[in-house]
This record gives sequence, C-alpha cells and structure tokens, in this order.
Amino acid sequence: MVAMQMFVNIQQLLQEDNPRKSGGYDFVSISKNITNANMGKDNSFTQADLQALKQQPDIQGVAPLVSNKFRVQATAGNIIPFSTDLFLESINNEFIDTLPADFTWKPGDLTVPIIFSSDFLEMYNVFAPAQGLPQLSPKTISSVNIILECSGPYGTQNFKGNIVALSDRINSLLVPQSFMNWSNFQFMRDTSLHPSRVYIKTRDANDPKLISYLDQQNYHVNKEKIKFGRIKSILQNIVSALGVFGILVIVLAIMLFSFYLRLMIAKSKDNLRLLLTLGYSPSWLAQSVAQTWLPVYITIIAISLIVTEILQFLFMQLSFVNPQNLSYLLHWSVWLTAIFLLAITIFISKSCKKRIENDLIEK
Repeated sequence: MVAMQMFVNIQQLLQEDNPRKSGGYDFVSISKNITNANMGKDNSFTQADLQALKQQPDIQGVAPLVSNKFRVQATAGNIIPFSTDLFLESINNEFIDTLPADFTWKPGDLTVPIIFSSDFLEMYNVFAPAQGLPQLSPKTISSVNIILECSGPYGTQNFKGNIVALSDRINSLLVPQSFMNWSNFQFMRDTSLHPSRVYIKTRDANDPKLISYLDQQNYHVNKEKIKFGRIKSILQNIVSALGVFGILVIVLAIMLFSFYLRLMIAKSKDNLRLLLTLGYSPSWLAQSVAQTWLPVYITIIAISLIVTEILQFLFMQLSFVNPQNLSYLLHWSVWLTAIFLLAITIFISKSCKKRIENDLIEK
C-alpha cells in the first residue's frame, strides 16, 4: 500500500509547472544530435521521420519549424543603431502560445508581423548596455521599426518588421507561414521542406516512454525540460521494485500459512478425532478453524491502511511538497488495493475451510 501511494505521489509531484504547457499539453522542441560523424551530412527531418513521430501514441501533434533559405539582414534605424543577419522561422499557428489576431500576411503586404522570443529579449537586455544600446521592455519592443532586407539569387526586397508578440515557448523569430513559403520561392525558388527542428505536442513531456523513444531515435531534447522525466523513471523503478517485493512477500505468506494449517491439523489429529467422535461435523470444525484467522487478516489490512495514512501525512509535511498537487487522504488506488487484499483473504479462508474439511473427512 505504501508503494502504491508513493507511486501516485511521484506521478503527481514530478509534473513540471511549465509556461510552455497549454491546454494540458506540453510543447517540446526536438532536433537530431550533431556528432563528429554526421556534422557534414544532412541532419534535417525527412517526411518519414515526421510520419514516424506522428504515429507515436504519446505524441498528439507534430509541427516542423520552417526556416528561411534566403538571406535576411535587419536594421533598426536610429533607435537601435545596428544591423545584423537574422534567421526567421515559421510554424503551425496551433503551436504558438501567444497568437495575436494581426499575425497574418499575404503577398503584396510590405509589413511582416514577427513573434519575438522572450529569451532573446532577455539576452539582448543583458548585452545592450555594454554595446551602448538602449534596453527595451516588452511593451517598448513592439514600437521598434525593423527593416528586413530579404535577398537571394532571384531578387531583393525590403519589408518592415513589426514585433506583435513575445513567445515564452518557441526560441525563435517567427513569421507567418504564408510569408515564409512565398519568400523561399520568391528569392530562392525553393519550396522543399527540410526542417532542422520539430515541435511535438504531448500530454506529458516527462513521460519515461516518450523520453526513451526520443533517445532511441538519437533526437536531442533540452534536458532541462525533461529532467523530471528521468528522475521520475528512476523513482518509479524503485517504487515498482518495492511493490513487486511486497507482492512476493504476500504470496510467500499465503504459502506459509497453508503449510501452517496442514501442520496444525497433523499435530491436532487426536483432538480432532475425539471431536468427530463426539459428534461435531467436519464442516463445522473446518469453518471454526478458518474463521479464526479472518479477523487477523482484517486487522492487518486496517493497520496497514493506518500506517500508510500516517506516512502520507508525514510526507505532506515535508517542505518540498506542494500541497496543491497532493492530498492528505490516501489515493483511491490504495483503497482499491485494500479491498482486493480483503477479497483475497476471504477467498483464502474459504479455500482453507474446504481443505480442512477434506482432511477431516479423510481422518
């Protein structure tokens, strides 16, 4: 029972309060591991890779991050006097955590809406003072005019970039998919899909089965986002081992009790023969012996429930436990286990009664 309750506690405690979680789902970025052996090869996701991810039962959605294949150079005018090469990406709108209504684009528009990463803004504000640049707040950054110079073998065109939102989930500069598809064809005549990053939608990013699958496929995942999953896997294995040990002890106890009954009958054969001679029926004697142990079983189960409840109370008093995730009361599965054990004891009592009755009849 303690193992069952601890298993439930681990499940409920090791669920990361993630700002990237929305609607009960986790959104996690994955990419292929780059090693010395494959760094000169194409490490993008193929259609077969994406299809294999979609077929996984623990993954409810897959969205590739499509990057620009043309060159993008950004300048910020007089407010932030610097220019730099940028990378732009686009993704299915369902995977974006902050999606404003004006995050749309159609051919002919000269203003491109951009969703900026909150982490990128924090990084900028760290190094900006050292470079003589002004620091920006989340509200101020939307007023910065960005000129995007998009160029490729088939032409050059300037667009006005407008930061319309900040994203806590996706570390990138996101533009609408319609702009990315149009620009890749317009400047590069290339519409092929070879994403280097893919976002997956899952119920629990810390699911050990999901982590094991991603490891087997040699996919890279931010270890900070799945660290609880690896801890959960270890703790679950430990608690499961304790549960299996507890089941083994119960099975051995039942076998030992069965042998004990046979030994008790063998030692008491003279007394039992006398009682049978006096007129006591084998059925009544067998029932009397079997029912003697039923209260003991019930008492042991009750004590086990009380001890489990006490341990749960003490566990809740620990400083690292979040009361919002756990309850002082035992989980329903623990009560179900107690009922199951009680049913087993009643079954054992009936089985022992029948065995004792047969032995008495033989005597």
